Amino acid sequence: MLADNDGYPASDIHNRFQSSPQAISQHLKILREANLVHVEKKAQQRIYRINTEAMLELEEWVHNMRRRWSSRLDALDAVLKAEKEKQTDTPKE
Repeated sequence: MLADNDGYPASDIHNRFQSSPQAISQHLKILREANLVHVEKKAQQRIYRINTEAMLELEEWVHNMRRRWSSRLDALDAVLKAEKEKQTDTPKE
């Protein structure tokens, strides 16, 4: 929702969900603390915007983690295949 708009008032965010306003406020607080959103106070409203720089950093981190885990899982797959081949090549008594 925030990605599709250039700023969204907290009250409008609350109105889009069935959760309590307190629960939505807690979620927004976590996003602020993680620096994934910026908040701007305009009169009585708080306007939330996505922090695009932080999102790009998050995207890069996810890409690196995916690459790291893919290589680890590929290595595990190779070990498991080798073990399976050993078991099928060993004659049973």
